[in-house]
Amino acid sequence: MGTDSDYEWEKEVEEFQKTKAGVKGLIDSGITKVPRFFVSSASQRFSNVAQTKDEQIQAQIPVIDFRGIEKGGGARRIEIVEEIRRASETWGFFQMVNHGVPMSAMEDILESTRRFHEQPKEAKMDLYSSDGRQNVRFYTINGHLTKSDVASWRDAFACTFLDGVMDPDVIPPICREEITEYMKHMINLRDILSELLSEALGLSQDFLEKMQLMKSEYLTCLYYPSSPEPDKTFGTVKHSDPTTLTVLVQDNCGGLQIHHCGNWVDVPPIPGALIANIGDLLQVHFYILDMFIISISN
Repeated sequence: MGTDSDYEWEKEVEEFQKTKAGVKGLIDSGITKVPRFFVSSASQRFSNVAQTKDEQIQAQIPVIDFRGIEKGGGARRIEIVEEIRRASETWGFFQMVNHGVPMSAMEDILESTRRFHEQPKEAKMDLYSSDGRQNVRFYTINGHLTKSDVASWRDAFACTFLDGVMDPDVIPPICREEITEYMKHMINLRDILSELLSEALGLSQDFLEKMQLMKSEYLTCLYYPSSPEPDKTFGTVKHSDPTTLTVLVQDNCGGLQIHHCGNWVDVPPIPGALIANIGDLLQVHFYILDMFIISISN
């Protein structure tokens, strides 16, 4: 067995990228050991251990019922805005139910994601790229991986909708219809959330729209193959989203965790729910609002 100094990190990453087959390709090849650039250190793995079951009961991500969000919805809309404000300030996350996105569209996007990633690698190779400037791409490593980084044990298919628009013909036929339909609903939900979040900041309903902070959409369809060494890998490494807002649909397998008050908290799937993750750009606004509220109450 070689030492760390013998390990040719760059060569291993380069050889993996050249296959254009992703993590699914590694599994299909029959590997029994995970490539080193996917392996998390012991300290990273232990820091991602969730709380005990008893503690998790006391720390559950807020669930917000969107019934009554219509303009002029009266007291219930005001309550929803306040629930969003509190969840955004204290958690940076909340789950949405009765949000208007049909269950069928959510199930179809999950199924089409599975179909895309479980194609033979030859059907996906031409789309493989780590270049984020590509509007439609398949990738495992996003951008440039350095020796201090750990790669996520997952594959991704991504589409960028600039100003909410993309030519459907550039989306692979195997998932074109489902993505097109899902994005129609996401754009409608985006407009609703833009208003609610603007109000939660104490600003006019059209603030985020005027600032163009939610103008374009980036859809990522993630696929997490089983790992031959699950104790050494993460499906997604610890991160925050450098965007305005992320809306996530989970399958029934679960596995999502968020970092809250120094602990990792599980987010169990709720049938029909969508998860809102306040991105870094928007979180700053809520942080400033929270500071202002604290300062005047003192």
